[in-house]
Formats: sequence, C-alpha cells, structure tokens
Amino acid sequence: MSLPPDVLASPLYSEDMAPVPPEKRTWQKWDLAALWVGMAVCIPTYLLASYMMRSGLSWQMALLIIGLANAVITIPMALNGDAGVRYGIPFPVIGRTAFGIRGIHLASLVRGFVACGWFGVQTWIGGLAFYSIWNVLTGNEGVVGLSAGKFLAFALFWLLNIYFIWRGTESIKWLEDFSAPILIVMGLVFIYWGYQHGGGFSEVLRAGEQMQKPTAVWMSNAPNRTGNATLRVELNPLKYPDGRLKASEMQLTISGAGKAVSLGWQAIPAKGFVEIPVLSSSDVQPTIKVQFRNSKGHTSSWLTAAPENTSQGVSFWQYVLWFTAMVGFWATMSISISDITRFAKSQKDQVLGQFIGLPGTMIFYSFVGIFVTAAALMAFEDVLTSEDAPWDPVSLVAKFQNPVVVVFAQVAMIIATLSTNIAANVIAPANAISNLFPQKISFRMGGVFAGIVGIVLCPWWLMDQISSILVFVSGLLGPVLGVLLCDYFVIRKRQLVVADLYRVNGPFAYGGSGVNPVAIVALLVGVLVALSGYWISALDFLYTLSWFTGFAVAFVAYFVMMKNKNYV
Repeated sequence: MSLPPDVLASPLYSEDMAPVPPEKRTWQKWDLAALWVGMAVCIPTYLLASYMMRSGLSWQMALLIIGLANAVITIPMALNGDAGVRYGIPFPVIGRTAFGIRGIHLASLVRGFVACGWFGVQTWIGGLAFYSIWNVLTGNEGVVGLSAGKFLAFALFWLLNIYFIWRGTESIKWLEDFSAPILIVMGLVFIYWGYQHGGGFSEVLRAGEQMQKPTAVWMSNAPNRTGNATLRVELNPLKYPDGRLKASEMQLTISGAGKAVSLGWQAIPAKGFVEIPVLSSSDVQPTIKVQFRNSKGHTSSWLTAAPENTSQGVSFWQYVLWFTAMVGFWATMSISISDITRFAKSQKDQVLGQFIGLPGTMIFYSFVGIFVTAAALMAFEDVLTSEDAPWDPVSLVAKFQNPVVVVFAQVAMIIATLSTNIAANVIAPANAISNLFPQKISFRMGGVFAGIVGIVLCPWWLMDQISSILVFVSGLLGPVLGVLLCDYFVIRKRQLVVADLYRVNGPFAYGGSGVNPVAIVALLVGVLVALSGYWISALDFLYTLSWFTGFAVAFVAYFVMMKNKNYV
C-alpha cells in the first residue's frame, strides 16, 4: 500500500507501524492455529481447571466453562482482528480512530503494562526450569526461596526471549510453528503417564472427583443435656481405587469454641469422623487443623478444616464468576490481536486459525492438568490429601527422581513458556512502546524495553498474586474492546482512510488535542460500572460480569456520544 510523501515524513509513521504489504502477509490458518497452541500451552492454562475444582466444581463443569468462555472470547478476537487483515496495521494505529493519535496511548500502554507483568512472571517460571535442569545435571538439591542461581537462570531465559524479539516477527512465526507439535505431543505424553500410573482412564477420572471437596469439614451439633455442644469433624483423606484410605493415622488440634483440644496421632476412625465436646456458650468459630500420616511415615501438610456451610456446593454466581474470569484470561489479546492478524493472508485464515487454535487447545491442556493431577493422587505414596496434590507441573516434576524425566519435562516447560511469552506478552507492549515515538523507537527497542519493565516489576514477588487479578483486569479491558469494536464496525462501518491514521493534523487529531474525549468518557464509564461491584456489595453482580458489563456499557456509551458529537 503506497502512502503519500507527507505521511512517510510524519512523526506518527515508521516501518514497524506501517501497513504490512501483501507479499509479507504470510501467516495462514495453520500458522495462526500454531500460534494459539503456543500461547495457550502454559502453566496458567494447566492450573485453570484445578483452581475451579478446588472451589467445588466438577472436572466436567470446569472443562465446559473453559470451553464456552474461550469460544465466546474468540468471537470478539476474530472481529477485532478484521482490521488487521483488511489494512495490515497494528492495534496502536487502528486505535487512533477511536481514541485519537495521542489518546490511544492510554489504552495501548495499559494493555502493554499488563503484558509486561505476565512477561516477567513467565520469564521467572522459564528461569526456574533452567535452574532445575542445572541442579539435576550437577547433583545439587537447589535452594528454597530466592538465590543467585535462580536469578542467573532467570537472566538466561530473559536473554533467550530477547533473542527472538530482536529477530522479529518471522522468527516468532518460526518459533510457534516449531513448538506447536512438540507441545501437543508433550500433552499426550503426560496423559499416557497418567494412564499408566493412575490405573487407567476411568480410575484416574474417578480419583479426580476427590479433588472437588475439602479433606476436613467440621459442623456443630445441638447442645446435649449437660449443656455441652459437639463438634463433628469429617475426615476425607484420599482413597485408592479399591476404597482403601491412603492415610492410616491422623492428629488434630482445635482452638476457640470454648476450649483448646489437641489429639495426638491415632488411627483414623472407621466411621470417618471425630466428635469432640466443646462449650456451647462460646460463639467463636473454632480453628480446626488436621494432619495425616500413612504406614510408610509420609505425612501431609497441616490442613485447616472448612466449616460445613462453606462446602455445600457451588452457587450460580460462582459459575458466572468463573466464566467471566475465563473470558478475562485472554481479554488482553482480544484488544491487540490485530498486531498479529496484520500478517494473515486473508480474513478466512485469521478466523479459522483462531477458532481452530484457541478453544480446543485450552480445553485439551486444561484436561491434561486435571488428568495428570488426578493420576498423581494415586501414583505418589506421599500425596495423602487433595490439598497436597502436585497441581502445577513444577511440583509434579519435582517428585520424579529420574534425571532424564526431569530434564525432558523442564525442556518441554521452557518451550511452552517461551512460545507463550513471545507471542502473548511481547508483541503488544513492543508495539505500544514503539507507538509513543514511532520514528525513534523500533519494534525491537520496544520489545527490549518491555522486557526491562518485566524485570522492574519483580516477577519473583508478583507470581503469587497475578492470577488473582483476572476478573479485575476484565473490568478494565472489556470497555477498551467495546469502544474499538463500536468505532470500527458501527461508526465507521469498517471503512478507514489509512493515510489519515498517520497525519498529525488529520481527522484523528480531534481538534489538535489528539484525544477523542468521547472514547475516554466511554472507557471510564464502562470501567466504573464494571468495577462498581468491587466496592459496593449490592452491585457485586456487575463485578462478577465485569468483562461483559464493561464491554456493553462502553459500547453503548460510545455509540450514543459519537452520534451526538457527529465526529464522523
């Protein structure tokens, strides 16, 4: 696409931000499907279903929610990718139509900042895999907590990421095409291991049902004639397929509820529960902790028993909350997907590639996580409770003693983490940073800067918190997508004058400020409505549906205000 001389000289123009010419749009549907395989196969995907099951959902319901949510998010993903294919331009350039040539920095940098956080976390995870391989090859046991070795491994994996960033988008395409079949085979190998060591498919899946409920639950009975009440503690350690308990002994402590009680090691009652009298006058809920031991001396961690009223099934709104969180899992990519689809050969390729690659991979690898964890419940003698199950691949691999197995698993984890990190967490922030000063900051420099931000965010501390912000992030990013889709499909009806996107004094300068106030107001209204339930309990349903709420409110607000302003 040829552009006039004034555009080529514009400070808003650069080769990295320019439309991709047809001869360089080489990504076909299988390349895009491979891209999604590479992005979706990561530790967070592996863990998604386990988090849901620990909150009480069945594995079937967890997979159903994951499948539906990812099918739903693929729809706006494909819609927002339309402009990338049609005009060959990235998200920060397309977004200039709605937000303005300067206003787009708000949306793109927020999206990029979230990606930088994930980049740092994924790079730390990849570094831990390098660290594990080093320990296996040298015979070291490794260090709990932070260490110089872990930081060196983190630096090594960071440099590997930077290498692919510096090589550009074609190297990223090669990486995703290379890694996709390896990752699929890796998942099948994990399933085969689970089948071999868990007693077969039906036994493994039956064992997985034990992950849905807490191991220890307490309830209060009515006072007896002496004025005392009774605490009943139900015990549900893991069972073998034949019904035998994996643990043989238990010990228990109770504090509060009128007295402190400590029971030393004793046989687990055949009736499956322990009854202890407590003072009925106390209205303080007790803290009950339980530990189990088997005949080989393996002990579980201390578990805090759950009150009976917290284990009575899953409410409708919990299902909705999980559905929203699963939609929010890829909310960032739905905004910046044109950064990738601009390299697609056709609309058909981008739509089919995304629908082939995303929902199926998410379901498959979530199932791998469920199946392998359930098999581990049976395969390892030292796993006595579902709470102690190796829910994540790092914990699972740590249980193997064979160096060959450990190295293979960690190399697979490095490939999975690298392919996810480069495609999902580098391209968007690199383009967002480059868009600040297109003629001074290249895609390469933007990618390196994003990598530096990932370090500054201290991912070794951030790792334990980042998964808990999915719903909150959904409320921030749903409105951005609502504004983008309304502007492109409804206001402009997919018709853009590409040259105007690069003109400092063009129609998207919005009176010289470079900011479309309508887009900013619609964005803020969408965010405030979506997140209002975070602070106001009566409106918590809006927060539960934060992505959908924010998207819908921003979409409608933008449409109404743009029509009244008559900017188009």
